[in-house]
Amino acid sequence: MWVYEKKLQYPVRVGKCDPRMAKLLLEQYGGADGELAAALRYMNQRYTIPDKVIGLLTDISTEEFAHLEMIATMVYKLTKDLSTEQIQAAGLDPHYVSHDKALFYENASGVPWTAAYIQAKGDPIADLYEDIAAEEKARATYQWLIDMTDDCDLQDSLKFLREREIVHSLRFREAVEILKSEQCAKKFF
Repeated sequence: MWVYEKKLQYPVRVGKCDPRMAKLLLEQYGGADGELAAALRYMNQRYTIPDKVIGLLTDISTEEFAHLEMIATMVYKLTKDLSTEQIQAAGLDPHYVSHDKALFYENASGVPWTAAYIQAKGDPIADLYEDIAAEEKARATYQWLIDMTDDCDLQDSLKFLREREIVHSLRFREAVEILKSEQCAKKFF
């Protein structure tokens, strides 16, 4: 079903080691509104969505996995040469004790990812509105992450991800309109 290209969707560059920023980026790695939750939400919802928009959910879900890969790369690059002193200073010592420098699905506060983050109502319109809200929350989070760093290289990648969230929100809005117009058409015939 998928063809995996062994390259990132968009180049990830970082200008400096920054464990504080890496910790903040974990919000988009394993947080409630992060990339993992979005990818799994959309992949799951596609099984109860009308055929007219099923491809959209599949496309956006797989792109969210690509975004997850970008976030993981950012965190890795921001932390790869850290000393234990730098880890402690950034507040990453609880993570380090449990996982060393390995990535773990958790948010910026260290709360592990949970399937409770994923919503699926089975009602296509309700699910699509949930998806729009998820994309808008991700967009806002990316903006706040951009505001938290002065690393122009990192900001560039984060701006790309922010813009993709906007596109996804627009696509989900279009899907709502498609399904609503289909419902209206059924009422008249």
